[in-house]
Amino acid sequence: MKRIKRALAGTAGTAGTLVLAASLAAPALAQPAASAPALAPDVAAFRALYQEMIETDTSITTGSCTLLAYKIEAHLRGAGFGDAEIYRFAVPEAPKEGGIVVTLAGTSKTLKPMLLLGHLDVVVAKREDWTRDPYKLIEENGYFYGRGTADMKAMDAIWVDMLARFRKEGTKLPRTIKLALTCGEETSTAFNGARWLTQNKPELIAAEFALNEGGGGRTDGKGSVVVQNLHVGEKVVANFRIEATNPGGHSSAPVRDNAIYELSDAMVKLRDFDFPVMLNDTTRTFFSQAGKARGGELGKAMEAIAANPGDKAAEALLNTDKSFHSMLRTTCVATLVSAGHANNALPQRATANVNCRIFPGVAIEDVRKELERVIADPRMTVALADDRGPPGTPPPLDPKIVGPAQTIAAKYYPKAPLVPFMSTGATDGIYLSAIGIPSYGPPGVIGDPDGNGTHGLNERISVQGVYTARTMLTELVKAYATGK
Repeated sequence: MKRIKRALAGTAGTAGTLVLAASLAAPALAQPAASAPALAPDVAAFRALYQEMIETDTSITTGSCTLLAYKIEAHLRGAGFGDAEIYRFAVPEAPKEGGIVVTLAGTSKTLKPMLLLGHLDVVVAKREDWTRDPYKLIEENGYFYGRGTADMKAMDAIWVDMLARFRKEGTKLPRTIKLALTCGEETSTAFNGARWLTQNKPELIAAEFALNEGGGGRTDGKGSVVVQNLHVGEKVVANFRIEATNPGGHSSAPVRDNAIYELSDAMVKLRDFDFPVMLNDTTRTFFSQAGKARGGELGKAMEAIAANPGDKAAEALLNTDKSFHSMLRTTCVATLVSAGHANNALPQRATANVNCRIFPGVAIEDVRKELERVIADPRMTVALADDRGPPGTPPPLDPKIVGPAQTIAAKYYPKAPLVPFMSTGATDGIYLSAIGIPSYGPPGVIGDPDGNGTHGLNERISVQGVYTARTMLTELVKAYATGK
């Protein structure tokens, strides 16, 4: 095997070498289970790649993105990519959080490159909480189960498989295609590879536009796709530390002035508070068009809120759908708590992390002040806990992006209109927009209304949906790569 070319913060480094040395004998790609239906050879190869990605733990606690980046590199080298086309990276302080950038040169000297972006890391999954092993790809009842099946290793596998097939088949496209698979998207305190690339190697990922997660489609929960989405904007993420402090004392002489009780009261107030409804061009178009396509009582409510954000009856009905509720406003929710220091002592400190997803255009400081107002307790402090990065800039609804997406989405899902969509989550696209690369989430991968266990238990994704997305996204990338 040729000497692996690697980069550690831009230079060959010992940390990356240690991880690589531990994995030189990487196993061959796992094969589908014997009970799986017969697949065409190219689909079987894709499934095997997808399985290996799922079964390589890339969580922040027990996994390694660097190891998976090495496996992806080996796969692409097997397809014919060489040293000059592959760049792997990590930094000494986070040797397991590395990534990879791959370039497939185009034939045009005038078209700017396009970038395919994906994150390799996944949210931590505890085996004892799951029905199935989270780090095994299990196919059951028409779904793939496993951590990362939906967020976002299906798209990662599609990107890698696509470039490998283009190289093997000798596909010549006018526009250069770049692929960047990074770590750190799921953990705000981790090394973020996308951010590092924009700050240290912007020329390596320079592109006219990027395709990223956040788009896809949505079913009615019964298997029928009702809408396809083009992701054209996202919320801003901010974590706030809510803290109560107290002198404490002996637990044998309790008093009402208790830090845990104070924090609990504050969290109940936040639970019962909703930020006001807000709409922008993207969400107004989404609710109007998707509502018209959906029909029924919920569809009418979507159209009504698009026409009049003050329609309380429509808002109340839409609030029963958690994704619509979030899309309509800034949201803040408690995600972590810590309190006390001994079993037999009154707590001296109680803290909670409140994770906010802030509607575009709303200042982080304004949200912090609103939390203070809602809590309304001068004994509590509310402070920004981290820096998630720059606020995302919604990309334009460029006809060169929207047109091919509409055409190809209609070919595969003719009854599901393509509508612009603002993600209620957050992606690494914010780092791209900060250096002038608009990021779009294309249609393709589909999800159910319940969220498919993403970031939760028993994450899953439709088997047929993944295979259809592979074909659909390949066709879409080819369309963009022609520059037409």
